[in-house]
Amino acid sequence: MRFDDLLNTFANNLLPILTLCGAGFLLGRALTIDSRSLGRVVFYVFTPVLVFNQLLHNNLPLDDILRTVGFTVSVIAAMVTLAWLFGRLMRFDRPTLMAVLITVGFGNTGNYGLPLVNFAFGADALSHATLFFVTTSILFNTVGVLLASLGHTDFRNALLGLLRVPTVYAVILGAALNQFRVSLPLPIERTVQLAADGSIPLMLVLLGVELSRLQWSDSRRAIGLSAGLRLLAGPLVGLLLAIPFGLRGAAWQGDVIQSSMPAAVNNTVLAAEYRLNSSLVTGIVFLGTLLSPITLTLLLVYLGGGG
Repeated sequence: MRFDDLLNTFANNLLPILTLCGAGFLLGRALTIDSRSLGRVVFYVFTPVLVFNQLLHNNLPLDDILRTVGFTVSVIAAMVTLAWLFGRLMRFDRPTLMAVLITVGFGNTGNYGLPLVNFAFGADALSHATLFFVTTSILFNTVGVLLASLGHTDFRNALLGLLRVPTVYAVILGAALNQFRVSLPLPIERTVQLAADGSIPLMLVLLGVELSRLQWSDSRRAIGLSAGLRLLAGPLVGLLLAIPFGLRGAAWQGDVIQSSMPAAVNNTVLAAEYRLNSSLVTGIVFLGTLLSPITLTLLLVYLGGGG
């Protein structure tokens, strides 16, 4: 593994993403921006539209779809289990444990993972990575919301809170229209595509704005645990689970990269919305995002994505 390979992989695949994120960081430092309001726009408008659009235009064979969905669910379940075991051993309180569970369970597979896979491996891998992202989004907006809610409420109210999450309805509608081969009227199609195309840049800018507001939490053990599990255990879990699921080629490349992403910026939105420790979650996202170019560059070279 030559240094030139690592440098080219970083410059071609990671630097464009980090540059846009850095623009959001500088914007957050220079101007007074309400990141929670911006996050709500992403949570309630752009994420549902992006998920709906990806589901509507997904043309992967059923076997590939089931394989990637099963792999995604298994990766998230394994990561959440690891986080729970370590969190219990470290005696975290309930809100801290819930924050660790969502940040370890849900990586940045949308605004970071999708452009990275596209740059590194192309359209075939992106199809699988998109399905990984959609599956993650479904689980994030159901299981993730449930976990976040349990930080301060009971199980019944947490379940009822899922009815207020628009991505749940976007998944149902997108899958139904895809199944029945329904085409949208051109004005609606263009509206959906326009919003979907803008969602990833907006998410990257939001990530930068959120990081500019970082206030380090006292829970440094929780920050280190969560970031470490995502960046180190994530790739190992992905590579190991790829074997029983029989992932090869583009599916192997796209899905393993997605399992290795740092914690998602949407975790900070979820933390604010459901009154978890926002500074803790932001610290986890910041540290993981800061260190991720190291682990992801090495992984990209291993997977053959020198770009």
